[in-house]
Amino acid sequence: MKEWCLADGRVIRYRQAGSGPPLVLLHGWAMSSAVFSEALQTLSDEFCVLAPDLPGHGQSTAGNDYGLDPLARDLAAWMEGLKLTDVRLLGWSLGGQIALRLATLAKQRLSRLLLVATTPRFVADEEWPNGLAEGQVRIMARGLQRRFARTLDDFFAQQFSTHELSAQRWQWLIEQLSPTAVPPQPEAALAALETLRIGDLRSQLAGLRLPALVMHGSEDGIVPLGAGRYLADVLPQARFQALSQAGHAPFLSYPQQSFQLWREFCRP
Repeated sequence: MKEWCLADGRVIRYRQAGSGPPLVLLHGWAMSSAVFSEALQTLSDEFCVLAPDLPGHGQSTAGNDYGLDPLARDLAAWMEGLKLTDVRLLGWSLGGQIALRLATLAKQRLSRLLLVATTPRFVADEEWPNGLAEGQVRIMARGLQRRFARTLDDFFAQQFSTHELSAQRWQWLIEQLSPTAVPPQPEAALAALETLRIGDLRSQLAGLRLPALVMHGSEDGIVPLGAGRYLADVLPQARFQALSQAGHAPFLSYPQQSFQLWREFCRP
């Protein structure tokens, strides 16, 4: 792991492999950059792949604020410090929401945007059916306070549809990449979950004029497929790619298919 110190002394740690155009990968809620270990190995033959741990996740130090804008500002400072330009930016789930904010805050550094299992609004309401019930999110928050590891394990299991993974693959994911294998700091997980509960990016999408690939598993049980279709419809330069039978983490259940789509979209 490499590290970069922010102006206030906090540290962002990140994985890096390969050379070529930069491809930055942002992980989802309660996870870490470890989920992209296979992507770094596969794509580093063509790209300089960088995967940071979000503040309070993995090996990065805790943040002061886990709202989307503070998280995006931290990563914008990190990209500026590393002098990254012509960046292909990929965000998965919460990482996708942060990527949408980065697309505004650091647009001059980005060339393409990839959104995997991403939604502009995580929680459903009367006008937005493409989310989880707010009560379900509140139950998750209580679970984090009472049974932290078990709640993380349950959430990780929900990311995959029935029969999506072999028993061997599931065991490897649990041992190597799950949030209990590389746990977030409890306060970070709880605060970031609150960010997901209250966040709404729908009004900010129409102005993001950046080539975008929106990729979504057809069997995603956390972020409904309709959320991905909405993003692709509203973002001015987006195209939509559904992965049949995939759940919330298609790059973990169908890695080679996912990585080939990323590769083709990110090529100069």
